[in-house]
Amino acid sequence: MKKLAVVAHPEDNVATAVRNLSKGEEVHVDVDGNEMRVKLLVDIPFGHKFALRDIEADMDVIKYGEVIGRATRPIKTGEHVHVHNIESLRGRGDWEGEKK
Repeated sequence: MKKLAVVAHPEDNVATAVRNLSKGEEVHVDVDGNEMRVKLLVDIPFGHKFALRDIEADMDVIKYGEVIGRATRPIKTGEHVHVHNIESLRGRGDWEGEKK
């Protein structure tokens, strides 16, 4: 079966599309040797992320086993994950004090 999306780490809650994907498409992804199926709720452009499971508002968005941002609103399984529903926590000087 041709891979349509990749998951880099077993703790990731997002997958990355390796081609343009269409709303309603069922995508099979390998998560640490286990196949997961996700039905897409919207079109996902090549190189963009979609949720592997529901992500609540203020929850961490995890890619490569690392936190890449925080959900600004609830994100449903199969939904596009991008700047419209996450905020980056990297390189933000206003967050530096909280991490120490």
